[in-house]
Amino acid sequence: MVRFSVVVPVFKVQGYLRECLDSVLEQSFTDLELIAVDDRSPDHSGSILDEYEARDPRVRVLHLRENVGLGRARNAGVALAEGEYLLFLDSDDSYLPGALEAIDAQLTACRGPDVLVFDHQRSYWWGRQEPSSFGRQLAATGTQTFSAAENPDLLTLFHVAWNKAYRRAFYEEEELSFAPGLYEDAPVSNEAMVCARTIGCLPRICVDYRQRHRGAITRSPGRGHFDIFPQYASMFAFLDRRPHLDAHRRLLFERMVSHLVFCLRRRERVRPADRRAYFRHAARHYRTHQPPGFTPPRRATRDFWLLAHGAYPLFAARETVRRAKGRTWRGARAARRRLARRYHRLYYALQRRLPLQDDLAVYAAYWYRGAACNPAAVEQRARQLAPHLRNVWIVKPDAVATLPPAADHVVPGSPRYWRTLARAKYFVNNVNFPDHLVKRPGQVHVMTHHGTPLKTMGLDQQPYPAAAQMSFRKLLSRADRWDVSVTSNPHSAEVWDRVYPCAHEDLPAGYPRNDRYATATAEEVAGIRARLGIPRGRVALLYAPTARDYRKGFVPRLDLERLSAGLGEEYVLLVRTHYYYGRNSVLRALHARGLVRDVSRHPSTEDLCLAADALITDYSSLMFDYANLDRPLVIHAPDWESYRDARGVYFDLLSGRPGETPGPVTRTEEELIAVLRSGTWRGPEARALRAAFRERFCPWDDGRAAERVVRSALLGEDPAALPALLPLPERPVAPSPEEAEAAVAPDPDLTTWGLGTTPWPASDDLDQPPTPAP
Repeated sequence: MVRFSVVVPVFKVQGYLRECLDSVLEQSFTDLELIAVDDRSPDHSGSILDEYEARDPRVRVLHLRENVGLGRARNAGVALAEGEYLLFLDSDDSYLPGALEAIDAQLTACRGPDVLVFDHQRSYWWGRQEPSSFGRQLAATGTQTFSAAENPDLLTLFHVAWNKAYRRAFYEEEELSFAPGLYEDAPVSNEAMVCARTIGCLPRICVDYRQRHRGAITRSPGRGHFDIFPQYASMFAFLDRRPHLDAHRRLLFERMVSHLVFCLRRRERVRPADRRAYFRHAARHYRTHQPPGFTPPRRATRDFWLLAHGAYPLFAARETVRRAKGRTWRGARAARRRLARRYHRLYYALQRRLPLQDDLAVYAAYWYRGAACNPAAVEQRARQLAPHLRNVWIVKPDAVATLPPAADHVVPGSPRYWRTLARAKYFVNNVNFPDHLVKRPGQVHVMTHHGTPLKTMGLDQQPYPAAAQMSFRKLLSRADRWDVSVTSNPHSAEVWDRVYPCAHEDLPAGYPRNDRYATATAEEVAGIRARLGIPRGRVALLYAPTARDYRKGFVPRLDLERLSAGLGEEYVLLVRTHYYYGRNSVLRALHARGLVRDVSRHPSTEDLCLAADALITDYSSLMFDYANLDRPLVIHAPDWESYRDARGVYFDLLSGRPGETPGPVTRTEEELIAVLRSGTWRGPEARALRAAFRERFCPWDDGRAAERVVRSALLGEDPAALPALLPLPERPVAPSPEEAEAAVAPDPDLTTWGLGTTPWPASDDLDQPPTPAP
């Protein structure tokens, strides 16, 4: 028999699940089994569990056929348990290192108690960690054990399931089990404590209790919080069946009333419209379960009296006074500031009083910089699949030229802009809309994101210097507007769920902007190269470095003139700087001399990728998109340590391990030139690394991502009706430049840079086209 059975119920926690499981399996104490119960989780939690079960024999996974809720999922796990002691761990929480070893030692020191209670800490999303208030109380018992009759203060400890180890024989003997609904911990915890003949305590902090910004069901307002009443009714029914426990009834009644009032006062639990009904239920429970001769505790006499008499108007008035105390002047000053800030948006406020226009969809990308990325692909597909929608882009005046032909648009700050924000039904963006946008009931916000994360994002940025000036509260308030988060691969889905812990739904559709990598034809590829002026037979290398948080402006990490000379005329070097940066004089000069092609202002990154024979990048998320083309990738990372330490990363891009490194890695210009000239960039080792990288990061980009987003988010179709994902080996891939040139005859009307000057695309803002190459 193993010592511990750790039961972990799992539902919609893919962003936290690995941390939870690792915290159990990496404990110094190893005599355990981990029973993970997949409560029909709609995200990728189930596949994560299967992955852990396959690699660690201590893990047992149970996939339930239907969603049954936290309590019944725990019961299902208990039914499989074989350990001497039961422990419960919520799947967004974790054990601290050494926790299970300390629990085992204290159980031994306490001579095998029925229940051992251990300490915890709260971890808040902004990085703060706060020890519980029970440390001294837990420390006071030492290694002695007590029953609740001998030490009634034990019943005032935090009544949750996961801060206790239960002797399994005791748990089964007392027929303990969790009921459906919220607040299922309270009855089981209290019942176990009053039934236990021996209770031990461990003052060591063993559990990291995560305080999520959103997503925890007990902090989501709604009628579900009325579940607390049947939970406590079941607890008192449990006592009724055990008359020998009557001595505990008074204290448990006090605990119930305090808990009911605590929830009523929390706006994140009971909505204002539900408070009167909740109060009536609480008053009824008070009268039903009040022990004979009960006297309210002195510290809470008023609350108990108000419930006993059903005096909701007095309770509500008292709450109003309590909330207003000390806030009146601060509120007045804040109101004046808000009025001043919003005076010029009065029109916006008035427009929000009008009905939504259900056929109006708004698109934006990169802070109104133009039509691009995932939103552009979604809008294009919406024209075909949802022709009844009126699609409107929000773009700055200097970005109007990027819009598709006949596309409607508004300019930020204009009257029509405020009217559109107020009345549109759908909002599609790859970044957050500005703080001044007020989301109305019925509006649907679709966050498409704009890259697979290598660098830390969202709340994960908090420890790093690059995020020193960020307001994470504002960041999460913007993410709170999302209804749909489009995910491109399992890695992204796990990260987005954890770093933006808000009440949105994941849509594992793939990235709409990557559809072209599966659907582009040889004619398209050849045409793009011809328009870019790439001579037939030349190898086009796209160099696309990312931005640096620790440095302003674009500073080339390569001597581009030297690289161009080292490669020779066989190669054409396309350079695209990050969109954060403006025009670079050095790059413009090299472009004018014909040594490189500055494509930083080219309107379509997808066109550039389709045109390139290979991608050279450092830490840009473009590598994940480009991998869909199954073309060579080279990582040139001269400042990896600085980038990693300033921003933080999710994996070691330079490790050389399959699934982490997409191709050859270079740190110096000499190494890069040698890799390119030797051909190792497209050799068998590079192909093997690229295949593993594609398998990890490109499983959902099958060419129908935009269709899934439109049909799910804009047309409201059932996810089950969406196109099934096409497996990677069966997926079409756009032809390579070599294949395209072999299939498409040259167009005599288009000249190349080798034969004459090719006009640059009109959307590029370089003043002059490059000088023809010799």
